[in-house]
Amino acid sequence: MTRLCYPAARRGDVVENLFGFPVADPYRWLEDARDPDVRDWAAAQDRLFQACRAGWSERETWASSVDETSSFGVSDSPMVRGQVMFLAEQRPEDEQRRLLVIDAEGNRRVLLDPAAIDPSGRTGPYAWWPSREGERVAVQLEVAERPGSDITVLDARTGDTVDGPLPRTRNTSLAWLPGGDAFYYVSRVPDEDLAPGDTRLQRRVRLHRIGTPWRADPVVFGGEDAPDDYYGLTVSADGRHLAVTAMSGPASPNDVHVAELTDPEAPSFTRIVDRHTARARVLPRFLADGDLLLVTDHEAPCGRVCRARRQDTDPASWRTLVAEDPTAPLDECLVLDDPALPRPLLLLARARDGISAVTVHDLATGRPLTRLPLPGAGVVSSLRTNLPHGRYAWFGYCDPTTPPTIYRYDPVRGTTERETGATTAGPAPGIRSHSVRYPARDGTEVTLFLFTPDGPEDGPRPTLLYGYGSFGMPMRPWFFPLAAAWVGAGGAYAVACVRGGGEAGQHWHEAGRGPYKQRAISDFNDAAAWLIDTGRTSPGRLVSYGQSGGGLLVTAAAVQRPDLYAAVIAAGPLCDMVRYERFGLGHTWTEEFGSASRPEQLRRLLGYSPYHNVTPGTPYPAFLLAGAVTDLQTGEAHVTKMCAALQHATGGDRPILMRREPDTAHAASPASKERALTADLLAFAGEYAGLSPKRPTTRPYESDEEAG
Repeated sequence: MTRLCYPAARRGDVVENLFGFPVADPYRWLEDARDPDVRDWAAAQDRLFQACRAGWSERETWASSVDETSSFGVSDSPMVRGQVMFLAEQRPEDEQRRLLVIDAEGNRRVLLDPAAIDPSGRTGPYAWWPSREGERVAVQLEVAERPGSDITVLDARTGDTVDGPLPRTRNTSLAWLPGGDAFYYVSRVPDEDLAPGDTRLQRRVRLHRIGTPWRADPVVFGGEDAPDDYYGLTVSADGRHLAVTAMSGPASPNDVHVAELTDPEAPSFTRIVDRHTARARVLPRFLADGDLLLVTDHEAPCGRVCRARRQDTDPASWRTLVAEDPTAPLDECLVLDDPALPRPLLLLARARDGISAVTVHDLATGRPLTRLPLPGAGVVSSLRTNLPHGRYAWFGYCDPTTPPTIYRYDPVRGTTERETGATTAGPAPGIRSHSVRYPARDGTEVTLFLFTPDGPEDGPRPTLLYGYGSFGMPMRPWFFPLAAAWVGAGGAYAVACVRGGGEAGQHWHEAGRGPYKQRAISDFNDAAAWLIDTGRTSPGRLVSYGQSGGGLLVTAAAVQRPDLYAAVIAAGPLCDMVRYERFGLGHTWTEEFGSASRPEQLRRLLGYSPYHNVTPGTPYPAFLLAGAVTDLQTGEAHVTKMCAALQHATGGDRPILMRREPDTAHAASPASKERALTADLLAFAGEYAGLSPKRPTTRPYESDEEAG
């Protein structure tokens, strides 16, 4: 290969003394996206990427493969309120999902079509909350690259707007009161009421009555003492009680506050769970008799289900309904309590070694009654029921060869049938899916999902290795169009369930967060080494891939062990772990990663921060750093600074490229842009791992015995 001529990026002399640590930051200037020099440099990087992409001769064939494996239709369980079913559908020609309603007679119609609002495809429904009676629905619309989101209330019969927009509601929660005339929601304090430059979340829980101006909405919970709290809202079926969960990060322990709604505008709350003493996640649901159902990892890292009275403030008083299964983390739970049922039921979805099982229990005693049949060894998600009282249960199912499909469970008839599901534009390739256990360097066994073509275990194969390892998010053997296209071309796709995720419960998360984040990175490199040592791939055929927190994982792993990888793909990554708190929502993630404002935590962050560990003269793998021009989650500076640092330092001839996407955000991009990005990622990976979508190439090898 010929070494590329990279756009010039001046190296500044910024060196900060932080608690005695001299921290160099030569590309600090790239943080200012408004600087003309930054814009010129980024535009030159755009031209470089486009020139390199033009040389990937099979990019269009990869794009066709993505189109063939992309799933369309209905992928999330419906919301059934009263006699109306609300569901989201995406057709192959749609840039965003359309919101549909199906009435009691089975009439199906489009309630909200984003294309009619914004033909560019950048606007879509981020979330929706039907009223309990099904007569109205609150819809949160989001424009990909804009920081704000609005809530609009629609008439479910006509689609007409009856209220809104309510502004500043990004990442909100919403709970309707009975009658459909009012709801609680979460919104940010107006900018004019904040101190200049205040970038904290500054959210408040408010009550909105239909037809009143949003500025008159009273604040019922939240204040300046918790500027970065996330809130979740639940109202009891009779509308007499409100529960608010409050947490300081997306995977942090939370408080639970409960109030009687004698006066909905001024509820008086009792804190029944204190995050600082319980140190646990607790999700409350109101039962018909007024008690609480609590789903928690308190003294149960893999989750248990408890029953408690509303005034119980001591976890010791909770009664366990379904105990923890230490080998199968609890994913979801659902209550069916319609009077037509012989008894109220509790449904639980657990995952053992990544494979889902759904069990049905007596709600009064927790006693197991039956286990639902599933289409295969796959993943269940999105357990939902009809409100105000659950009669049926809907859930999504997928596996590596099956796109998301919706099923309905009828407990009276004892049947589980397909309700409505996804379709594909072409046949899914034959994929063999299995899990193995590989040893981490400290002896811990880590699960690895392997997706390979049907047939003999030939190799070494061009392999894509994916990981995440943050916020307790579990990896599962999902259907993934990128993986399906890669395996369909003859490659192998692997998912490393590294510590920091939630695959083995909260203990697994704790083992890879905060001061132990290096374990997640080491686990990932150990997965790469295991794939190589067992002959499944080779360093010249292995590409790592991660998104967001996974982008941090793969960039840090490759900086520490560049010899293991032919190429690295990091989408929307975190790379500067000294200043990540200053970008996007980074200031809410300090429990996950630590804070540079504390000396001991700064030392650990510097130990693995990808940007700060780039070493001049190292022959780095090929890098593709992909990101949105406006990234409201992680911030776009991670991509630009890491790109400049690697281009300056690399001693090899493999390219360091940056792919920027305008008019999108960290997630929820228009469908055509998502497919184009996936095609580029596959073309890049295929180029440097030696995989062709036209000519599957593998070599036979002597198969080693699988671990575990």
